[in-house]
Amino acid sequence: MDYRIAVCDDEPQARELAQACAVQWAHKHGYSVEVRQFPTGDAFLFQYEQDKAWDILLLDVEMPGCSGVELAKAVRQQNKRTQIVFITGYADYIAEGYDVSALHYLLKPLDREKLFSVLGRAAERLHQSGRALLLELPEELVRVPLYEVEYLEVRGNYVTVHTGREAYTVKKALSALERELDARFFRVGRSFVVNLGKVRRATKKEAILESGSAVPLPRGGYEALNRAILQTL
Repeated sequence: MDYRIAVCDDEPQARELAQACAVQWAHKHGYSVEVRQFPTGDAFLFQYEQDKAWDILLLDVEMPGCSGVELAKAVRQQNKRTQIVFITGYADYIAEGYDVSALHYLLKPLDREKLFSVLGRAAERLHQSGRALLLELPEELVRVPLYEVEYLEVRGNYVTVHTGREAYTVKKALSALERELDARFFRVGRSFVVNLGKVRRATKKEAILESGSAVPLPRGGYEALNRAILQTL
């Protein structure tokens, strides 16, 4: 099974259309896919307690009981990898998606080609999130998914990998670790590599990451970092 997709919408016709489009997208690209429908946010969350292995969520924003945004927040507390796409009849809700790192908003009536494009982006992000750093520590081997890494910091012959919750220090050249990274990572000066997707804001002097950590920027680093972030949007 390549992808598991949940469609959550209180409108039966909207659920059927989203499911049909998702299946067509999968067949077009040669993926195997399981698509399940849920009529309410509460129905999905009940299932989610037993089964958290969902890759993509297609969520209506307004539903009786638990809304799509509330559902997304509940999922995000436990899962950063799942790709969330909101499908709504109202553009007013778009700002709320930033709180749950939504991949995209699609307006109703659903456009098949636009959904195909968004599902393609979701598949690429899922592929990227499957990659990881294997870090050889003194007493253990640790696998750190790239999507969890906030930044890497070099001091002498050692590199510390920061995830926001944990920090792992290994004796290894930064250049060697950089070869294991992907396009979401950007070198900041001699001592830091940041995950562009984790940058919340940047000033002339530092980049502030999701965890609140601050990475100092060298002279000219602010402009270079901004260009790199814009290129990844």
